[in-house]
Amino acid sequence: MAGDRSEMSFLDHLDELRKRLIRSAVACIVGATIAWYFVDRVIDALAAFVGKVYFMAPAEAFTTRLKLSVIMGIMLAIPVISYQLWQFVSPGLYPREKKMVVPVVLASTLFFAAGASFCYFLVLPAALKFLMGYGTENLNPLISVGNLLSFCAYFVLSFGIVFELPVAMYFLGRIGVITHRTLRKFRRYAIVLAFIIGAILTPPDVFSQLMLSIPLLALYELSIAVVWLTGRERTPSNPYDDDEREIGHTG
Repeated sequence: MAGDRSEMSFLDHLDELRKRLIRSAVACIVGATIAWYFVDRVIDALAAFVGKVYFMAPAEAFTTRLKLSVIMGIMLAIPVISYQLWQFVSPGLYPREKKMVVPVVLASTLFFAAGASFCYFLVLPAALKFLMGYGTENLNPLISVGNLLSFCAYFVLSFGIVFELPVAMYFLGRIGVITHRTLRKFRRYAIVLAFIIGAILTPPDVFSQLMLSIPLLALYELSIAVVWLTGRERTPSNPYDDDEREIGHTG
């Protein structure tokens, strides 16, 4: 859809959003289809963290494979989802900022992959070992494959999303919503918020909370540097020139 943004009605924006969501959904479906052929290997790898796993209902083994395929499909579709999001907001950006689509999509994908990998290879094994350590001779774990998948998927996705912080801050800095000064002033609150997020998104043990909170604080400091280097401030010496914007949604 092309044309002047001011001429776009609310329904036009909804139609554009619908198109972007459909394309993202198709990418997720394609990713899930590809992931289906590797799902058993992933289940075996997750089961290795805790030993044997079981399914407690006739359909649980199948539904677990299906859920895992969908989750993996979403992860594989992150580049497409990032691109569609960028294309949806791009009419509000300067033409030179639109050229950042490839670096932004690449950075979004890499940061998500870094967060998911950090969780899978470091945090998840340590967290499961810690929690499984509460078993005793008379208190043995009987873990269903569905519960294990839910636990691991929630963990990995949480870390992947949290690691997108610098990309989100870059975007907000480019459109002038935040500045590095704002982030510095908010630092003390960010520290508290990081530990609150760590407590909410991880199991109720200090180790797991620290494994998320500390990287989150490091990412916040990285975000300050990113916004300082690339952000735009609304100042008389650097005003926004709306005439410089290229208006309208493009494919």
